[in-house]
Amino acid sequence: MSFVKFLDHGARRNPEGTCLQMGSERLSYRELQKLSYRIGNKLKSLGLGRGDHAAVLAMNDIAAFCCVFGFHRAGVTWVPANPKLNADDIQYQFDFFDCKVVIYQKAFAPVIDSLRATLPKVVAFVCLDADLPNAPSLTNWLEGASDALLEVAVEPDDLSLVMPTGGTTGRSKGVSLTNRNINTFVATCLYCFSYLHDQTPVSLAAAPLTHATGLMSLHVMARGGRVIIISKPDPGDMLDVIERERVTEFFLPPTVIYRMLDFPGVAARDFSSLRYFVYAAAPISVEKLRQAIKVFGPCMAQMFGQAEAPGVCTYLSPKDHFEADGAIGSDDRLGSCGYPTPLVEIKILDDDNREVAHGERGEICVRGDLVMKGYYKKPDITAQTIIEGWLHTGDIGFKDGDGRIHICDRKKDMIISGGFNIYPQEIEQVIWSHPAVQDCAVIGVPDAEWGEAVKVVVELNAGMTTTEAELLALCKKELGSLRTPKSVDFLDVLPRSPNGKVLKREIRQSYWEGQARQI
Repeated sequence: MSFVKFLDHGARRNPEGTCLQMGSERLSYRELQKLSYRIGNKLKSLGLGRGDHAAVLAMNDIAAFCCVFGFHRAGVTWVPANPKLNADDIQYQFDFFDCKVVIYQKAFAPVIDSLRATLPKVVAFVCLDADLPNAPSLTNWLEGASDALLEVAVEPDDLSLVMPTGGTTGRSKGVSLTNRNINTFVATCLYCFSYLHDQTPVSLAAAPLTHATGLMSLHVMARGGRVIIISKPDPGDMLDVIERERVTEFFLPPTVIYRMLDFPGVAARDFSSLRYFVYAAAPISVEKLRQAIKVFGPCMAQMFGQAEAPGVCTYLSPKDHFEADGAIGSDDRLGSCGYPTPLVEIKILDDDNREVAHGERGEICVRGDLVMKGYYKKPDITAQTIIEGWLHTGDIGFKDGDGRIHICDRKKDMIISGGFNIYPQEIEQVIWSHPAVQDCAVIGVPDAEWGEAVKVVVELNAGMTTTEAELLALCKKELGSLRTPKSVDFLDVLPRSPNGKVLKREIRQSYWEGQARQI
């Protein structure tokens, strides 16, 4: 079934209840249903349906998210456009992913106007929030569109969305996710984030809705819950909303959690409503995770996945963060990304695709209905990534004796220095433990003697200082000489993706300019 059916299921449970909320604007389940019918019928009147694609270019916005349900009502595939890309990358995505409708916020009108001539497949440009000379507002575009029930038969393997990858390694690939993939994702969320039958979840959508946050809203809707959208993950705004609206769950990348922990007065806030504070999308500092458990309570939950197998390949529940005696978990426990979820298989494979023993490192590979159909119009890259049904994630890790999965690093981020394999995350965990460090990235840089030398690039907490010598001494004490970096550089702000990942490729680029390393 199409993921719009999760909206319909929530509407049966809570038709007049608030489904989406942003500021003072609220839409009930019944109102969102009717709006999705109007958008779907409008698309149908343009001759669009199964096999066609449409995109929304917007920051977090209630109307933008509504459009997605209208697309699926007509059987049209959603392309979640990244509003932080440059015009050239946006043009590539809209054209290569065969978008026929582009809906955008007024703020992006100059970009869209500059691209119109290069997007011949687009049959309709619509502005969400204004009437423009060459694009009607969403309200006017839908004038006269019927809100009558629209049912389009879809198949489990029809495309639900084409998710652009981050584009941090060149042109974005399009991850083809089917209805089956999305249904598996939602079913797993319903399993992981449990509520009693009379409990209604309240979700805070602060991270980009074009990424995991949008999909994580679906299981909330299936329960008739409320999704509160804010335009960006501002720590003060999020803390206010959590207290005022009694939020029960939300997702953030670790870098934003660090900013919340540093926000003045955070420890005095009321987090008693939180059941699931999900962290994912990047590794987390174990030291700061301990701090988060103390500040936010026993609600921290970790997921591991990627666009190719979204979100929930593994899960470390709030309870799993604690030992049997109730103490906060060991470094080994907190440093894992949890246990495989019920609807996937996970194996750790070597370079010859043989499973390694527990405790040995290899590539984390995933199989099951969560795994993508493939990369859109890229059969060659798909064949290199999905081998005999197993998705090769590119993450190096191991399975411990208790069955938990541990991620050591991205395969491409491993540093080979003097013939030794060095995993940056081991070093990053040590650097993160320093009280002056907000965030860091460990990379390999050119070195005539070692081939690659280990370098740390650090972003400090506001108003705090440390030195290269102090950080290197900390690493030597905790890791020994072999894995101690050779040097430390300080940046005011580390480059990050829209979803909060530190962009190591951008950091490496300046050091490897003109060199042979593949970055």
